[in-house]
Amino acid sequence: MTVTHLLYLHGFRSSPLSAKAVKMAAAVQDLHPAVHWWCPQLPPSPRQAMAMLMAGIAGWPRGSMAVVGSSLGGFYATWIAARTGCPAVLLNPAVHPARDLARHIGVQSAWHSPQETFFFQPEFVQELRDLDAGTLSRPERFYTLIAKGDELLDWREMSARYAGSQGQLLEGGDHALSDFETHIDAVLAFLALA
Repeated sequence: MTVTHLLYLHGFRSSPLSAKAVKMAAAVQDLHPAVHWWCPQLPPSPRQAMAMLMAGIAGWPRGSMAVVGSSLGGFYATWIAARTGCPAVLLNPAVHPARDLARHIGVQSAWHSPQETFFFQPEFVQELRDLDAGTLSRPERFYTLIAKGDELLDWREMSARYAGSQGQLLEGGDHALSDFETHIDAVLAFLALA
């Protein structure tokens, strides 16, 4: 399968300006300019985010699309992959965001634009519960980059959730995957972009 359409999903409080999103966009543009790239700003509501994404990819060819997701975006990417059957690359993916984000209810600032704020509402926690994709029927269609040094998420939970997936378990590292550029080639190889 050759991927012609690629969706990138950022994490909680993040944006299309995240270092990984920018590096990935540049690599796709430089090496695979024919690929349709979409990295939207996601709304705080998980339900609204999924509605927007599913509408945005409604016309995409299911046999030649893929999704990349970081942190909370990895949780979303898992849901989209389960719905569409497309391959997914997950970068330190959130496994239990309903549990982990319940303590973040209230005003949050955007990571890349601290002056921008949004309100993480209590009902968003249930919306996250509703998006649990369940057991992965085809874990081999997932590629995971999981850092043991992730300071926000437990690498053991990530590894257990995506057992059987392709990818790398990194010694050390951090949640942001600060050395992401050293892994882009492997990610692109898995994606098999046009």
